[in-house]
Amino acid sequence: MTASTMLCCRSSAESTLRKLLHALLVWALVGLTGLAGLAYAGNIEPVNAALAAGDDSYLLSADFQVELGSHFEEAVSRGVPLYFVLEFDLTRSRSYWANEHIAGKTINYRLSYTALTRQYRLSRGGLHQNFSTLNEALRVLGRIVALPVVDKAALKTGESYQAALRLSLDRQQLPKPFQVDAIANADWQVEAKVLRWQFTQGGHTTK
Repeated sequence: MTASTMLCCRSSAESTLRKLLHALLVWALVGLTGLAGLAYAGNIEPVNAALAAGDDSYLLSADFQVELGSHFEEAVSRGVPLYFVLEFDLTRSRSYWANEHIAGKTINYRLSYTALTRQYRLSRGGLHQNFSTLNEALRVLGRIVALPVVDKAALKTGESYQAALRLSLDRQQLPKPFQVDAIANADWQVEAKVLRWQFTQGGHTTK
């Protein structure tokens, strides 16, 4: 009888502990993601882009409106680094074949927060910039200035080309639980739109 009572008490204690751990996990997730009613998805939208002739290459300048959404804003402020990819592609149309790839450019960014200094850091390769607010960091992330993307020698005078540009959140670099949520939950998604425009060699083309 005593053994039965002890087993019953142990089972009850284990059940209570499991419920407590589950409650703590739920509260931790609420603290990380914010209230569901206040959640909103993110969006990265190109505002404008231009290709201008430099000394040896064409230079890309562009502006993006970057909104991470409430979940990712909260995540990065709690120390989860976010990674972004800038992709540029230039092709030439062909009548009877697939478009010819002329040039491409890919740049990776890392956005993080350091609680010790209370600053956001935007990194690109070995270059780093610190910001006191997330909005300041996102504004710089969304601004591309005079980036060399294609050699002048690779283009023909008077030829028309198709340019495509996108800045996106790299979901593959997220921690595994975030990757699952980013697929299953619309509030965890950051839509990234592609900007496409025609470009003619020898001119300054803006979209």
